[in-house]
Amino acid sequence: MRMMLVGAGAVGESILKILQWRDQEGAWLEYVLVCDFERKRAQEVVEKLDRDDRFEAAAVNATEKEAMIRLIRMHQIDFLMDAAPPFASNYIFDAAYETGIDYGNMGTWSVPMEHPAYGPGIENSYEEPMTKYNFDRFDAWKKRGNMALICMGIDPGVVNVFAKYAATQLLDEIREVHVKDGGNLSVPGSDPDDIMFGFNVWTVLDEVMNPNVEYDASRGGLLVDRPFAGKEVWEMPDGVGQNTLVKVEHEEVVTMPRYLKQYGLQRATFKISLDESLITALKVIDKLGLRSIHPVRIGETEVIPRDVVAACAPQPGDIGSEMTGEMLVGVQCIGKKDGMDKSYFLYQAFDNQESMKRWGSQAVVAQTGFGAALAIELIGKGIWKDAGVYSPEYFDPLPYMALMDESGYEYHIEEMKL
Repeated sequence: MRMMLVGAGAVGESILKILQWRDQEGAWLEYVLVCDFERKRAQEVVEKLDRDDRFEAAAVNATEKEAMIRLIRMHQIDFLMDAAPPFASNYIFDAAYETGIDYGNMGTWSVPMEHPAYGPGIENSYEEPMTKYNFDRFDAWKKRGNMALICMGIDPGVVNVFAKYAATQLLDEIREVHVKDGGNLSVPGSDPDDIMFGFNVWTVLDEVMNPNVEYDASRGGLLVDRPFAGKEVWEMPDGVGQNTLVKVEHEEVVTMPRYLKQYGLQRATFKISLDESLITALKVIDKLGLRSIHPVRIGETEVIPRDVVAACAPQPGDIGSEMTGEMLVGVQCIGKKDGMDKSYFLYQAFDNQESMKRWGSQAVVAQTGFGAALAIELIGKGIWKDAGVYSPEYFDPLPYMALMDESGYEYHIEEMKL
């Protein structure tokens, strides 16, 4: 595999560290062009990889398709990994298609309407619904004989693999899947009013504040609700404890019905644990118009409000070493086995202190990077391969879970009472 990574941020760096560790001899990972908006950042990441000569740095603007195409052709790239902010994903996706190479990402871009209708029908609340741009181009990718694998981090990503595993190995019929993203990360001694962004600030402002979506076949399919709806208290295993979860927009509720309907799927939700201080801050930011992506003129200067907030907010990477606790991401799968109602919770937990020591990244970052890296390994080895546009549920989950076992990316399956 000759890979080009676009976006050398914290998660991109994590992916590369794990890939290097997984294939130290270059058995399948031949070369990686590490790209970022600033070459300096890409070079910093390359230097952290012990000057492994398989890795080379370059600068590219992820919204300039032609610039990416030139680099792909110049360096004979055959796989393009998107680790850039979501707003750039369609440009990167198209660059891969136009050069006839395979593509991967960890999430997709969506554009909500200024005045969402809410209720049934995602098309009534979104100008561009999540995953639509990608799946609408399935036939074109199929015809070219290339593969795009979208949504391959932790969630979406690992949880999608878990759901497919439950549908094919644990249950005779799967009726419901409910993704739960939480943990008990904290900074000892911090001010209780401090705002902590667990992942990329721009992404938080995007997906958390967008109208949330769930899937319910009995109510017509995709249902759209206001931000922070569906609050519930969920007891996380491994001593993580109670998490207060709310629904947010996330790709799993679109991709899982696409691939798991054949196994009986009727309902899918995604919920995440958000600190009350963060929720309050996000509501204020929204009401002040500061999550807008439309330029605002201030004197002689034009600024994008969301860019300003993302630049000024506390950055996830700045507090990694101070945090204790763990991230815990899983999916509850409900259905029938041998005529009996069954419920399983499949989850992956990542301890922050161990993550900082082993990978130099906080748990949120390394957990996502690990999920993506194992999917890239399966693509690089030709194990996950088909022409078209897919998400992880399409493929056999067993090779992925075998890599989890082999690499120590520990997971658990817990049977629950109904």
